[in-house]
Amino acid sequence: MKRSKKKSHHNEATVFDIAKSEPDGQPEKAREPKPATRASQRRNIGSEPGTKEPLGLRIIGGTMRGRKLLYTGDNRVRPMKDRVREAVFNLIGPTIKGRHAIDLFGGTGAIAIEAISRGATAATIIEIHLPTAALLKQNLESLNLLPVCHLHKTDAFFWVRNEAEHPPKETPWIVFCSPPYDFYVSRKEEMLAMLNRLVAITPADSMFVIEADDRFDLTLLPIVPEPNRIRSYPPAVVAIFTTPPPEANISP
Repeated sequence: MKRSKKKSHHNEATVFDIAKSEPDGQPEKAREPKPATRASQRRNIGSEPGTKEPLGLRIIGGTMRGRKLLYTGDNRVRPMKDRVREAVFNLIGPTIKGRHAIDLFGGTGAIAIEAISRGATAATIIEIHLPTAALLKQNLESLNLLPVCHLHKTDAFFWVRNEAEHPPKETPWIVFCSPPYDFYVSRKEEMLAMLNRLVAITPADSMFVIEADDRFDLTLLPIVPEPNRIRSYPPAVVAIFTTPPPEANISP
């Protein structure tokens, strides 16, 4: 005599629901999130809220060599690494002396302060994030630089259009542009418009130092840098170019 088979207590909908909530036989809550890829981590540098391990920032060369700077680790601030800053200023060389430094995305102030330490006569620093601007001011105060460093708590794109806040044009400038790397993608047209405007209004023989990553096409810059003025410090790419010098007076 055949035994009758017991009917399953699960209908098709119930089985489907279980499979959906427990893929691969593992409860959904036990599944671990996928690690972020290197590319996604790079895109978020300096563009997302949050914190990371604070870096030990210091001035690399010049009269303030070795002096330390405050930095909390805020992820919206992406200080140029010491080794990169040293390499960049070595590439700039003694031509920094006598120039007015402009840092469009000030952060901790490390770049502008390094410029002053190495011979720039004054600096204009733009920083829109108020807590970061407050920290930057502390760094300037600790080094007694407030008399020669002018901090503007505003948007760099707005500042460039407001010539009333620009420094005098009697001496050449050195302009540092080191924004969040995402700006070269998400705000590409604004970045190019800002740089084109600055090149048009800066004094003759002014220098530009552009920091980006490999997603940005350097040939789009207002003046295409010479190959020997481009350096790669992964993930950073740094390019330097100079506006034309004043035309020499030609006797008739």
